[in-house]
Amino acid sequence: MPTARLVDLDGHVFRILTSAEADTGRRATDGSQLTFLLVHGIGISHRLFSRLHAVLSEHHTVHSVDLPGFGGMPKPPTSPDVPEMAAWLGRVLDRVGTGPVIPIGVSMGTQWSVELATQRPDLVPRVVTIGPVVDERYRNVIAQSVALGNDCLRESPSANARVLTEYLRCGPVWYFRQLPHMLEYPMEERVAALRQPLLVLRGGRDPIAGPEWCGRLRDRASHARLVEVPGHPHLVQHTAPRAVAGAVRWFARGEDRR
Repeated sequence: MPTARLVDLDGHVFRILTSAEADTGRRATDGSQLTFLLVHGIGISHRLFSRLHAVLSEHHTVHSVDLPGFGGMPKPPTSPDVPEMAAWLGRVLDRVGTGPVIPIGVSMGTQWSVELATQRPDLVPRVVTIGPVVDERYRNVIAQSVALGNDCLRESPSANARVLTEYLRCGPVWYFRQLPHMLEYPMEERVAALRQPLLVLRGGRDPIAGPEWCGRLRDRASHARLVEVPGHPHLVQHTAPRAVAGAVRWFARGEDRR
């Protein structure tokens, strides 16, 4: 079972769940230990990463995070935008002493992960984005609601049940306070600013992060790879955790350069 820690920074409470495999973990091409940080999306929590966390922690150190206001964490007094939340997350990782991590974000978690990498290149050697958002052609509530509804029809019953439970825990007030930050974040500009390698990963049936959008993100980054898991929806890390873990390991070890 992962070890849970709470970190309170001026009323911003984070939960870090850690599975340490420091002695048996595979090592990256430069000899350093691979350590992953799983970052959930808007409205949800680490529970949508539980399967991927379990698979990756068979051979690596893995941290899953619950951000303030999500997963039952207290709502902070203000609603931090993406750069602010990423800065808080960097401070948490310093406090915990994780050392360098490879963030793996899903949905809005990809924004926090990319922003963390741009702010803290000393902490982030590579970045993984699963179902990145938001396509600049559909940055409005109606378009995102339609895409989310279509995705719900494609997700597994277990994924939908977990999402519904997490949305209820988050509550509509905090969700809609964070939603404008997600819609406003210029993902295509921020990946262009990345100096680290980027993996863009999507499920083949994901209506939220479509193939054209993901291809544009890959092309905007200085060094990026695009991987698609056929037949899976937006929450592909839940429905196909071993396929996602295989792609992540391939990328994290630098094998994408070969």
